[in-house]
Amino acid sequence: MPEAIHAEGLVKHFGDVRAVDGVDLDVTQGTVLGLLGPNGAGKSTTVRILTTLLMPDAGHASVLGADVVKDPDTVRRSLGMAGQFAAVDDFLTGRENLQLIGRLYQLGKRDAAARAEELLTLFDLTDAADRTAKTYSGGMRRRLDLAAAMLMKPAVMVLDEPTSGLDPVSRRVLWDVIRAMVADGTTLLLTTQYLEEADQLADSVCVIDHGRVLAYGTSDELKARVGSDRVELVLPEGEDLTGAGLVMAAEGRGEVSVEEQARRLIVPVSNGSRSLGGIIRRLDELGVPFDDIALRRPTLDDVFIALTGRSADTGEAAGDVRVKETAK
Repeated sequence: MPEAIHAEGLVKHFGDVRAVDGVDLDVTQGTVLGLLGPNGAGKSTTVRILTTLLMPDAGHASVLGADVVKDPDTVRRSLGMAGQFAAVDDFLTGRENLQLIGRLYQLGKRDAAARAEELLTLFDLTDAADRTAKTYSGGMRRRLDLAAAMLMKPAVMVLDEPTSGLDPVSRRVLWDVIRAMVADGTTLLLTTQYLEEADQLADSVCVIDHGRVLAYGTSDELKARVGSDRVELVLPEGEDLTGAGLVMAAEGRGEVSVEEQARRLIVPVSNGSRSLGGIIRRLDELGVPFDDIALRRPTLDDVFIALTGRSADTGEAAGDVRVKETAK
C-alpha cells in the first residue's frame, strides 16, 4: 500500500531549542501509526508541520503525495485534525457545532444538517445533540471535536493526544470510535503519551524524545528489543530476600534484580510459565512464603524506559526506582 504520510529529516527550531531533530515517518494508507513520547518530546510540533500549521526549517513531508510546504491547500483538503484541546463552541449545541463546521466547508444547509445527524449517531451524541457544548463532559466534548474533524470524511486523520485528561472509561469509549474510523478506511496518525493507547490502537509505533526518533516498528517488535519474559516475586515484610533470590537465579536466565522497599525480586526467564512453576515449587519446598508471584511480559512502558531512562506518561527518571543486584 502507498504511504499516506511521509516525512524525511524534519527539523524545527524555536530559538536555541531544537524541537524536532531529523524526524522520519511513514504511515501506510489504512493503518494507524502511534507517535509515542512524553510531554515536550516533539510530537505536537511534528504534527503541526505535517498539517501545514508550521514550516519546517529542514526536511520535507507529504500527505497523500502533496508536499506540505509546496502544496498546503491540497494537504488541508485531504486531512482532518483534532488537537489536544476540543475546538468546539461552548454556547452552541452539539448539532449546531457540526452544522456550523459543515457550512464553513461550504456544504449546503440541507447537506450540512444531514451530515451532522450522521456524525451525532456515529459518535453516540444523539441524546445530547440539542444541549450546549458547555454542558458536555470531557469525553463528550472530545467526541464532538472528533466528529467535527471527520465532517468532510478525510482520507487521513491526525489526532494529537485525543484522550489526554480523560478518565479511563471515556478513554475506552473514544478508542472504540477511533477503531470504527480506521475500520471505515481512515489512515490515522495518533500522538499519545499513554502507552496502553498505542498498544491498543496502533499498527506500528514510533518512539520519539527530545525531537528524535528512538525506535520504530510494531508493538511486538519494540517489546522484543527489551528482552524476555520476567518472573516477579513479592515477599512479606521481614522475610530474607537472599534465599528467594538464589531460587530465582537458579530458575532464571540472567541477573536477579531486587527492589528492596517494595520487597520485589525480578528475574528474566526463557521458558515462561514453566520457569514460573519451577520457582513456585522450589519456594514451597524451602518453605519460603510470598505475597505475590507473576509472569510479566514486556510492555511499551518497558520499551520507553529502556530507550529513554524515564517513563512516558510521568517523565520521571527510571533511576527514581533503585534496583540492586541480589547476592549470588
